[in-house]
Amino acid sequence: MLTIDIIVLLAAIAGIVFGIIRLDEGTDGGGFLLGSGIVLALAFILISCGFIQIEPNEARVMMFFGQYKGTFTRVGFSWVNPFIITKKLSFRARNIDAEPIKVNDKTGNPVMIGMMLVWKLKDTYKAIFEIDSETMADNNDEVKVTNKVSDLMMAFERFVRIQGDAALRHVAGQYAYDRADESDTNEQTLRDNSEEINQLLERTLDERLEMAGIEIVEARINYLAYAPEIAAVMLRRQQASAIISAREKIVEGAVSMVDMALRKLNDEQVVELDEDKKAAMVTNLMVVLCSETNTQPVVNSGTLNM
Repeated sequence: MLTIDIIVLLAAIAGIVFGIIRLDEGTDGGGFLLGSGIVLALAFILISCGFIQIEPNEARVMMFFGQYKGTFTRVGFSWVNPFIITKKLSFRARNIDAEPIKVNDKTGNPVMIGMMLVWKLKDTYKAIFEIDSETMADNNDEVKVTNKVSDLMMAFERFVRIQGDAALRHVAGQYAYDRADESDTNEQTLRDNSEEINQLLERTLDERLEMAGIEIVEARINYLAYAPEIAAVMLRRQQASAIISAREKIVEGAVSMVDMALRKLNDEQVVELDEDKKAAMVTNLMVVLCSETNTQPVVNSGTLNM
């Protein structure tokens, strides 16, 4: 078709030029040649409108007077019926780093949570005809109709962001931010950021975006924190839990050390201790081992006779 288009162009130029020359000379056939050249020029313009160029991971949705005729994905330079309207779309993956939003977790605590997701188009028919991607409203609520690929992809991205917020709220409401009891390790929490929660988020997003022909490649929680109004209180709670855990380890180690000391004193017969002295020794050792500050021992040097 490119060769035919070039031939038609050359023929149109020749017809117009020779037609004008013959009309100037007053010879016969000048009007016919001029008219033929103009017709051929219009044919050249019409044929030229049918050339399209498609890059890798791009597609053209084809419509003939309002009827859907398919999606053209052949990479390269091609020619289609010039009366077919094509809309260019991209199959390339796009990334969204969603701003953190405030949601309530399973226990009702307000938390700030954000996500990162990668998405791309997989069904051009649903993307064009199932959602209103051509009519968009800007920040001033002014509605405009567009067919530009950049504007269409921005409309899809806006749709993904809204559905992503809804899916994130749904998933976050099924889990607690943190465990109320640290000993319960079977309960999944948002703070664990486990693969199970991320997979649930991906499935929820896929279900919501299926109607738009959009596929979620990856979705992960990338920001998680308590809301500002309860952050200070929850921080003190976490600090208290950490202090209690540390104390448990210290007491456990101190008890084992005291037991070892008493057994070695008894086995090696260094000194004989009755129950009262053992109790006093255990008390002193526990104070020394569990104290947060350095202890100051008091040495009994006996009595001084004056």
